[in-house]
Amino acid sequence: MNILIIEDDKDLCHAVSWQLQQEGHRVDCCHDGSEAALYIRQGIYDLILLDCMLPGEDGLHILRGIRAGGNLTPVIILSALGEVNDRVAGLNAGADDYLVKPFAYPELSARIASLFRRKNAFENSALSFGDLSLDSAENVLTCGAKKCALSQTENDLMCLLLQAGGRTTDRTVLLHKVWGLGTSVESSNLDNYIYFLRKRLKTLNSRVTIVNRRGHGYHLAYDAENHRQ
Repeated sequence: MNILIIEDDKDLCHAVSWQLQQEGHRVDCCHDGSEAALYIRQGIYDLILLDCMLPGEDGLHILRGIRAGGNLTPVIILSALGEVNDRVAGLNAGADDYLVKPFAYPELSARIASLFRRKNAFENSALSFGDLSLDSAENVLTCGAKKCALSQTENDLMCLLLQAGGRTTDRTVLLHKVWGLGTSVESSNLDNYIYFLRKRLKTLNSRVTIVNRRGHGYHLAYDAENHRQ
């Protein structure tokens, strides 16, 4: 996963970042609330770990802002404020979980795993658009009675397009989420895999198409009127 830690305690940030990387996650750190929006705006993170007390802009204000803007990225608050009212305020602001400092890393790791088990259970039941559905666990794309197997990269890319529900997903977001942060993969690789997926849709005789919004990214479109013969 791509994880953003917004935390002004640099020692804690470094320690948590190192542990997460040992588990295979890719991590960015931000130490100032006023800079957090610049990181979040990239749209490449699967999880945000957020401190409440930050220089520049407090964590709850940041959280309310991203939720008001429609950003549903999972957020776990990490805070020294541990009273019931503090936890309630964090959850009401839109946090998915709240962990009080000091905490043991294994508990944070377990909460992240639990959060994404719930998230994946929901998403895997809702990965459909138009006449298409995707079993992302089995890498199988279905249209009516027809099915085809996808490669892991095709599966990851189609999963992102389906989750967007017809909205355009930026090229950079697709590259980072499928191939990883800091990837050296050429941008043309994305276009190649879009070509592969378009061939899959043609094979399935689907009325869903992958549309290139030039200079921005890709989105799915569904033509309910016409059907390929």
